[in-house]
Amino acid sequence: MLYGGLQACSLIDFPGRVSCVLFFSGCNFACPYCHNPDLASGLVPEGFHMDEQAFLQFLEARRNLLDGVVLCGGEPTLQGGLEDLCRDIKSMGFSVKLDTNGGRSAVLARLLEKNLIDYIAMDVKTLPERYPLYLGTETGGTAVAESIPMIIGSGVDHEFRTTCVRPIVDLGVVATIAGLLEGANLYVLQKARRGRSLDPTFFDREDRCIPESELVRFKKTAESRVGKCIIR
Repeated sequence: MLYGGLQACSLIDFPGRVSCVLFFSGCNFACPYCHNPDLASGLVPEGFHMDEQAFLQFLEARRNLLDGVVLCGGEPTLQGGLEDLCRDIKSMGFSVKLDTNGGRSAVLARLLEKNLIDYIAMDVKTLPERYPLYLGTETGGTAVAESIPMIIGSGVDHEFRTTCVRPIVDLGVVATIAGLLEGANLYVLQKARRGRSLDPTFFDREDRCIPESELVRFKKTAESRVGKCIIR
């Protein structure tokens, strides 16, 4: 497994729980606005060294301090040992949250079938048919379309997230995504952040970030289809 970083304590990444955040390196998508370009490219920060044994030792020392573990990336479902890691984490009494792009639906299905995930946060970046155009993946959109109903029907706590950035997302896209997410617990419309990104020139255009007033329109369009819709 390719570990890319560890945040020892977080109060905001796992709803209702004090958690640590374990980052994996490597991603199967190439989102131009990605603000973790090193992890997306499969790199590991200089000086960071961790394996599964070291991480489990870290958790053992924090049994009375943490409630959960957030697994994010990069894309965690690319890691061959993910299922065993989730099992080990849960055997120690911690809850597991998975942050995923939904592009590995078969892996997600196995994790859910074996009750290894307690909370899922999945990105829906645009319409499934637009993934090849914008996100550097020919099959990712198909997998995303499979992952959405799987998560909604799983009974596991969950949220879906869309980073609102032009031209990948607009009002029509949000309306269609909201239809796909009908019955979901939570839909989060995320503000795009300028700064370092996988495509260094992506934010050179001033109109990439969508203003708050327009995000409010997006929210009004989506909130009738899902349990709750928020802007983050």
